[in-house]
Amino acid sequence: MNPVLENIFTRRSCRSFTDQTISKEDLVRILKAAVYAPSAMNRQTWQFTAITRRSKIQELAAVAGTVLGRENYDMYRPAVLILASNEKESPFAREDNACALENIFLAAHSLGIGSVWINQLWGICDEPAVRSVLNGLGIPTEHDVFGAAALGYPAAALPGQTEKKGSYIIVE
Repeated sequence: MNPVLENIFTRRSCRSFTDQTISKEDLVRILKAAVYAPSAMNRQTWQFTAITRRSKIQELAAVAGTVLGRENYDMYRPAVLILASNEKESPFAREDNACALENIFLAAHSLGIGSVWINQLWGICDEPAVRSVLNGLGIPTEHDVFGAAALGYPAAALPGQTEKKGSYIIVE
């Protein structure tokens, strides 16, 4: 099978990671894949912030958990958390970042790295405690985090290839 399609068909979300770090070389490859995603009118108004210090990831998780009322929220304790932010006023920010996040997930999978989408930050970015942490991470004030990718090496084998639900049609 075509290796690109094989990668798409076998990628699964991972919610349990080992303590193994991700090499800087692999992280750069993953971030480069994000930047190569399509964006509306090729505006590329996004920013990808990779957090590699676990204590900083857990600081953000704790603040988000408090705002969301989710005790012990930990974002699955990944080795890396990539925040995909974009201009709040960009009409296509969510779509652009979704494309970039998919590239992140597929690139990570191709390197043997597990990943899972984190959605909890969108909608709470301007809560004062959350914004304070985001500012400290270099997220521009005029940006919202439209999604995040938790990355790490899977702590257990991921489910094998299964048929996905959904439908498609071909109209001729």
